[in-house]
Amino acid sequence: MIKPGIYKHSKKGNLYKVHFVAKHSETLEDLVVYEALYENKNSKYWVRPVAMWEEIVEVNGEKVARFVFVREE
Repeated sequence: MIKPGIYKHSKKGNLYKVHFVAKHSETLEDLVVYEALYENKNSKYWVRPVAMWEEIVEVNGEKVARFVFVREE
């Protein structure tokens, strides 16, 4: 369960605010709706499938969660 709050991206170190989890209108896939908490010229708001949000990635040879919960908003 992905809860609303502030998360840190393990590879880049950027912070994001998760607003909520929504459903894709056709596939019913769960999507995380989140906001970049840094200047991003492409967009401030993003969506990502929950499966990708929860992925384990490799950082400096160590396997870690792609996004790590930092605190409640």
